[in-house]
Amino acid sequence: MNAADAQEVKNLLLQSDDHFRHLFRQHHELDDRLHELSDKHYLSTSEQLEEVTLKKRKLALKDEMERLAREHSGQQHSRAS
Repeated sequence: MNAADAQEVKNLLLQSDDHFRHLFRQHHELDDRLHELSDKHYLSTSEQLEEVTLKKRKLALKDEMERLAREHSGQQHSRAS
């Protein structure tokens, strides 16, 4: 699946799948918080820990969204065959 197809599947899932939409919103919220932290000149120890934790959570959400997109794409492909 090329990048355009992958984006099309993600857009379809955003419109039709509540779970995918929830994951997407969480991912976006984590990204916003990470930007807030990156704008600071100095991070406290707790903020550094938060940053690492947020990055891991954000990556896990991305992996889950990618998995759902692959599953959906596979289902669409098998229906077309």
